Amino acid sequence: MNTTNTILLSPQDVLFFRDGRPMEGSLAGNGAAWPLPSVINAALHAALHRSGLDGHPHDHAQGGRRDRKDARTFGSLVSEGPFPVRTNRGDMETWFFPRPMDLCDDTLAPNLLPVKIANSSKSNLPEPLVFPVGNQLAPTKDVKAKAWISLKAYEAYLQGEVRSVESMEACDDADCFDMEAQVGIGIDPRTGTTGQGDAAGKIYSARYLRLRDGWNLGVFAKTDEKSDHLDGREDLISGMIGENGRILVGGQQRVCTASVRSGSHLPLPRGRTGDFEDHEGRHLVKWALLSPAIYPAIPDRSKDGRPMTPHTGGWLPNWVRQTDGQVMLRSGKRKRRSYGDKHHRGFEADAGEIHAKLVSAIVPKPVVVTGWGLANGVDRVEGGAKSSHLAVPAGAVYYFEAESEEHARKLAAALNWHGDDPEANAIMNRRSTLMGEKGFGLGVCGTWKFFGT
Repeated sequence: MNTTNTILLSPQDVLFFRDGRPMEGSLAGNGAAWPLPSVINAALHAALHRSGLDGHPHDHAQGGRRDRKDARTFGSLVSEGPFPVRTNRGDMETWFFPRPMDLCDDTLAPNLLPVKIANSSKSNLPEPLVFPVGNQLAPTKDVKAKAWISLKAYEAYLQGEVRSVESMEACDDADCFDMEAQVGIGIDPRTGTTGQGDAAGKIYSARYLRLRDGWNLGVFAKTDEKSDHLDGREDLISGMIGENGRILVGGQQRVCTASVRSGSHLPLPRGRTGDFEDHEGRHLVKWALLSPAIYPAIPDRSKDGRPMTPHTGGWLPNWVRQTDGQVMLRSGKRKRRSYGDKHHRGFEADAGEIHAKLVSAIVPKPVVVTGWGLANGVDRVEGGAKSSHLAVPAGAVYYFEAESEEHARKLAAALNWHGDDPEANAIMNRRSTLMGEKGFGLGVCGTWKFFGT
């Protein structure tokens, strides 16, 4: 498996990342929000098409429906990020990641912890949760915790260090970027002019994101294109960017200077792979999201009438059984899909169950993932708005109980982005049901304790 490239994007102007909210009159949309992973993935995909490099088609249909009608060029592209990167202090880079939601003050000690209750059946917790989460701090409106913490602080948090967060190890959005508001005039898409047609008399206000000096967008990406050399696979990222690369990012196609480092150590937090807290024979594993994750609702029947196991999705991962919280992921190494082996499809033959259950969670308000697709002549005859999804935001924390240390290790290997290898230099796991290849569903594991213990 080829390693993942590290890319720094340095904007040459303000950036515009519009969501699905209207931009008419006094409504300014939300164009100054931190970009979602899908936005950067789309920019990289477009850059590959502009590069003139050769890519082979990928078929995204399933099983017997693999008739190559759903082919995508450069479909092997996978990416992660963006994350804020501070580079204005000599040659040192500091990567920042969304703060886990169990941190509520200016320390690395989790303040929100699951509370053990005598009878969970009398609570109003949604299935399959067993324990509510309690706050060890006194009630206050003064929030000391900042939105982002550094790589160093994040790894210290995962290893259970209890200390204050240094001033250079945390930042808020306002430390990374500013919001600028501008007023524009509507343009008729058919004629490219203003003041007539559908654009007659229309103005709009928009908010733009301007990164502060010394801040960049940090991204990880790679391709796995078929090739006649390099063991049959080729990574096109370095060739796409070149020495003085330019990538158009976000709405209005704003220019970013791109620099790539191939084969470097990925500056992502490394989760625990063992040594989990033991409580009454149960081993306690928590999973914190580094990027949003999308878990759609699953109906009881497929479009062609086949019966399926329904699932509400939303905040609850689709790989967690809704009735009792059982983790339905499998242990073991993945392999290329074999459509003839239904029992171990996608896994080696020795893959087994993971005996662990979800018992508690901290999930903030969802983020809306949407977009606009152009006509492609394959599955979208006309351009238009893409389906909207409600994603679990980065920073959400899920708490699990495993039956043994062995199964706790298996669970961590299935949830950590690096699997069971803390030295891995490629993304192994993306635990989002949708858009995992676009950077959704990255997470790392730590351990936890009950409230008051």
